[in-house]
Amino acid sequence: MVTTAPETAAEPGWLDPFLADWRPGTGEAREIREPATGRPLLTLNESTPDDVARAAATAKAAQPAWADTSYDERAAILRRAAEIYAAHRPELGTWTQRETGAVHSKMHHEANFAAGELNAAATMPFQPYGQLVPSVVPGRLSMLRRVPAGVIGAITPWNSPSVLGMRVVAPALALGNAVILKPDPQTPVCGGAMFEAVFREAGLPEGVLHVVLGGAETGEAIVTDPNVNRVSFTGSTAAGRRVGMLAGQLLKRSSLELGGNNAFVVLDDADLEAAASAGAFATFQFQGQVCFATGRHIVHRSVAADYIDLLAEKAQRLRTGDPYREEVDLGPIVNQKQLERVDGIVRRSVDAGAKVVVGGTHEGLFYRPTVLTDVTTDQAAWREEIFGPVAPVVVFDTDDEALALANDSEYGLTGAVYSRSISRGLAVAQRIRSGMVHVNDQTVNDEATIPFGGMGASGTARYGGPANWDEFTEWQWVTVRDDARSYPYPY
Repeated sequence: MVTTAPETAAEPGWLDPFLADWRPGTGEAREIREPATGRPLLTLNESTPDDVARAAATAKAAQPAWADTSYDERAAILRRAAEIYAAHRPELGTWTQRETGAVHSKMHHEANFAAGELNAAATMPFQPYGQLVPSVVPGRLSMLRRVPAGVIGAITPWNSPSVLGMRVVAPALALGNAVILKPDPQTPVCGGAMFEAVFREAGLPEGVLHVVLGGAETGEAIVTDPNVNRVSFTGSTAAGRRVGMLAGQLLKRSSLELGGNNAFVVLDDADLEAAASAGAFATFQFQGQVCFATGRHIVHRSVAADYIDLLAEKAQRLRTGDPYREEVDLGPIVNQKQLERVDGIVRRSVDAGAKVVVGGTHEGLFYRPTVLTDVTTDQAAWREEIFGPVAPVVVFDTDDEALALANDSEYGLTGAVYSRSISRGLAVAQRIRSGMVHVNDQTVNDEATIPFGGMGASGTARYGGPANWDEFTEWQWVTVRDDARSYPYPY
């Protein structure tokens, strides 16, 4: 139940009637607060395991009829959802800003990307969903086809709730699945209610999409429910290991998109101004709270001093503050626990010998963009995913040493290399062990048409483009004969 409606920057009210009647759970009440100010936004009841079980059973019952819906009608509903989402972007963007602390550019990125995911998913029902294959049996027609996985359990984080939710919900629905979506408890509206309201208005049949709220207990109820066929999880590596273990015990497939500690390699022939601007963006935007942020700046010794000066100068110019009410470059860290973690990593690294060039301080939840030098590979700033606006810099002398440093991580999500020589940059990039890598661009890149995902501790998932067929459908072999085949059995 809504107790405090948020201020809205434009077209207030479209979501308000939906929220007034929304009952995502029957459990304990949870108050949602704005990170930038601590002001209450709303209070909602969490979902209990019984709520999850009811949602899963309803989804299982509704899914076959949705899968049998004609491909053009499924596509039309997704296109209508994209139009509705686009029409209400100002209000939905307001919720994104206030629930996550996103600056204007991040808010607009979320809105544009989510609409793009819907439009991309709307093309999927029109695509071929199988193939003919040869058979050793004369006269037998042998076919492979993709069939919906069934009920998809989607557990999404707070940092990019619209993007990370829509990249699962939209293609899963497009391919005929039902979905149970659990957003992070801190983002119940932009990560949950918004989806239900948009798809309801778009004409999605009742029971196909469910939003449940809660923390780890609710998430585990989704993973272990017998009516949930597959689980999609985006979040920390530690939580992902728990999800993978629970799903594995049930022989249930899980798709895990986890953390990253991404390498940004600056070779000695790089355009330093371009590299520093890209490095600053990739580390500091949205306070570094994205899995593919640059976590490690690996810079050739001959240009390191100049690169550090440029990076520090850009960090000093960044403005921190309330992104909803001020023109700022960085908003707040999402909560006190995360702020203490970021600051703790910086403090421990400094105690171990790292030096703070700029930053390293905070006021409330607003952490100043920070550049660290004299970082060594045994320090916390190197080994851990910081998830904050902190740029550790390590120097190297040879390309082989740069590669050894880049690959010195359990994570393998994304990487980047800056060099004026395309062949040299590509040679280094192709030896970085990560699911994605960019030459003369930074690490924070994503498009609806590419398989997004990593290696190692960055998880097992691939979302986007052709990978969506692997994530949300199963192969089925079908054979047909004109005549009924008999067998000489017993021999």
